Amino acid sequence: MADAYEKPRIPVWVWPVAKWTLIAGFVLAIIVFIAVWMYFLALGRDVPSISKLKQYEPPITSRVHAGDGTLIAEFADEHRVFVPYESIPKHVIDAFVAAEDKNFFTHDGLDYQGIARGAVNSAKNKLTGSGGLQGGSTITQQVAKNMLLTRDQNLTRKAKEAIVAQRMEKEFSKGDILELYLNEIYLGGRSYGVGSAALNYFNKSLPELNLSEAAVLASLAKAPSAVNPYTNPEKLLARRNYVLNRMVEDKYITREQADEAIAMPLTTAKRFRGPEYAAATYFVQELRRDLINTYGEETLEQGGLSIRSTIDTRMQLAAQEALQTGLIAYDRRHGYRGPVTKLPIGDGMLEALNAVELPGGYGTWEAGLITSMNDKGAELLLIDGAKIKLPAEEIEWAKTYKPKEGKPGLQVGDVVLAELERKVLNAKEASAPDLKEELDEEGNPIAKPIAQPMLVPAGNATLRQVPAVDGSLVAIDPNTGRILAMQGGYSFFKSSYNRVTQSKRQTGSSFKPFVYAAALERGYTPATRMLDAPFVSYDVSTGDYWRPANYTEGRSYGMVTLRVALEKSLNQVTARVAQDIGMDSVADLAVRVGAYDELAPYPAMSLGSGDTYLIELTRGYAAFVNGGKKVTPTLLDRVQDRHGRTLFRNDERVCEGCESEEWNGGEPPELPDDREQVLDPIIAYQITHMMEGVVERGTGRRALRVGKPLAAKTGTTNDYRDAITIGFSPDLVVGVRVGFDDNRSLGEGEAGGSVAAPIFTDFMEKALEGTPGIPFRIPPGVRLVKIDARTGELPGPGTSVIIDEAFRPGTEPGMAAFNGSDDCLSISGNCGPGAGTGSYGTFDPRTGEQPVPEDGQPAKAPEPASGGNLDGIF
Repeated sequence: MADAYEKPRIPVWVWPVAKWTLIAGFVLAIIVFIAVWMYFLALGRDVPSISKLKQYEPPITSRVHAGDGTLIAEFADEHRVFVPYESIPKHVIDAFVAAEDKNFFTHDGLDYQGIARGAVNSAKNKLTGSGGLQGGSTITQQVAKNMLLTRDQNLTRKAKEAIVAQRMEKEFSKGDILELYLNEIYLGGRSYGVGSAALNYFNKSLPELNLSEAAVLASLAKAPSAVNPYTNPEKLLARRNYVLNRMVEDKYITREQADEAIAMPLTTAKRFRGPEYAAATYFVQELRRDLINTYGEETLEQGGLSIRSTIDTRMQLAAQEALQTGLIAYDRRHGYRGPVTKLPIGDGMLEALNAVELPGGYGTWEAGLITSMNDKGAELLLIDGAKIKLPAEEIEWAKTYKPKEGKPGLQVGDVVLAELERKVLNAKEASAPDLKEELDEEGNPIAKPIAQPMLVPAGNATLRQVPAVDGSLVAIDPNTGRILAMQGGYSFFKSSYNRVTQSKRQTGSSFKPFVYAAALERGYTPATRMLDAPFVSYDVSTGDYWRPANYTEGRSYGMVTLRVALEKSLNQVTARVAQDIGMDSVADLAVRVGAYDELAPYPAMSLGSGDTYLIELTRGYAAFVNGGKKVTPTLLDRVQDRHGRTLFRNDERVCEGCESEEWNGGEPPELPDDREQVLDPIIAYQITHMMEGVVERGTGRRALRVGKPLAAKTGTTNDYRDAITIGFSPDLVVGVRVGFDDNRSLGEGEAGGSVAAPIFTDFMEKALEGTPGIPFRIPPGVRLVKIDARTGELPGPGTSVIIDEAFRPGTEPGMAAFNGSDDCLSISGNCGPGAGTGSYGTFDPRTGEQPVPEDGQPAKAPEPASGGNLDGIF
């Protein structure tokens, strides 16, 4: 019986067809393989060589440190701090690997599962038009793309990327590849590399990052703009939590560690925001100009220079505070200049107030809108909606403002600047957020916003305005020339013009110490008497007769000593001295000590008519306090390249014995003094001693409140255009200048002693705080003799004031009769006060040679004057 279910027979022709189809497919696969292999072979010849990565030196941030090591500025095209792999913490590496390439440590440069997943997603994107290509790139491929290839999204670039990645895996270790990746990747906020991002976002070095912060950095790798911590903190937190969960899955951390990190709030920190950084802006910009002139902008912005500057951050902050306080005090004396603008009162006034553009230099002051006024004051609306009272005395001061139209003073609707204090409201509650965990629908913790302390106004406000007047202050170490503080104006944000180094102005009476120093070189002594009386001199520079007069016109003092003339800043005596010794001598000394580059020897120059920069004038004063040495002001101590090689060192002296590994009990090594000797040390001290009298009894008496040895000279230029005070302690020389940039008058009576001296005093109080009050150093050869302050002679029965005066041996009062010209020790070669016309006497400024007295001992510090004061005499 036949089978009812007989199997169907396969046609004979099927097997041959199947066989040839299989063969054809196999051949085609071989052809495709060969074609792909040849394609990749051709691409392989065209891709960049990875040898470039072996000499990888990316652009690195140049960093500026203060003298005490504080980081004060950075210069960079791409903000990057290179960190070697060995110094990158493990939890930072783990976070990036978990977020970007989970199989990094096992693949050979390509993750085939990731490539397949990327191909599927790319196909979907193309079909739906919802996106571009996705390649499933590994970290190695990202390094290849970012450092050797373009960012084009096409198959050719992806193929090249794969070739380079596999070559890299053969040539470099995994650590080398991660080092390249983590230092090159852009993480937003001008941050290139993890070291830079840690600083910019958290103000921390990499080892200081906690697990949450490491995950935040890893979260920024894929799309830094989309998860920016400042604009999209919620998205960033979600991405951070994803990274932490991935680290748990990859067994880098435990669930407990992840939960603890997830519970942490997102807390960022902005760098260079403290007052000390704002205060250093003039210094930093001046330093930047110098560095660009020396090394070029590209080296500065990309070369990773390590720059050790001379600035003292504490002194710089004191310089800014003293100058701003002094300028505000002057500005307030001259009345209110009017509101910032006016706004209508009513709906929308708070929004309008927030839109008001404030004048540059307002600092921490706030904008306030006057919403009501009465006899007891005014009410100010602040930009956060809070209100504060402006007291009646501020309203009264504002009445000095007299507009062309309308009533004097302030009115409702005026927008003003106000200085005020704020206190934290409910600080305890605001600083302790409720950390009770809440979960979303998937059981993940919900990140809560940080409770911010609420700052509310406290007390009353003070009406303010940015001063129209400006000024400058510079502080220099007189022994080395190191610039310790430089404040080039009221505020860099008001004006970037640096009045220390860019403003060339007259010096006024602050020039007089150079005149008297030149006189001492010509044989005068501090006790030499000159006639203070009107006289007339022909000035060839103007083609007219010159009639110098004292600050108090119509008043002369008759015969006075040079000391009294300097202390009381007598113009007539100074001009007569300059005429007697010749202005060539004065100009030569001023140039020699560095106060001027050049100075025309015209009579009016003796009273400070010559223009110079404040930094040069201050440098000239340094020669008085440092024993007659010329110094060169410098902003730099040292500059090193990215490899630590020294490019510049300010102090190039060779120190014999400084390389000893241990102390042998002997004296410390002495460095050679290679400073140029430009002034007789005895004369330098005599001028210093005379300028001490300016502080003790003269125009600089405001500085007495510092309570430490100081010497200074004030100055005021014609028509009160500039107010100047230059002074020093034994180890700090300071210059202050105040004036309008358009050179208009400061106003009648606004002189150096009343405008600049208070700034000098305020700065010195802060700068010398906590330091001992050491006396000025007295060089060998100085003899201190008690004399009659009025006559300059030895005290007698009629003497009312006795002072200690500094003399060169043989020039003291009463010694001239006992000395012949053969053994005279006076600087001029002729004995007697005021005698002789020798150029430098026994001191040669070119060689620094100076005879030493027989005992070879320095004089003792002078005793304070006994009896009354010079004001009671003259």
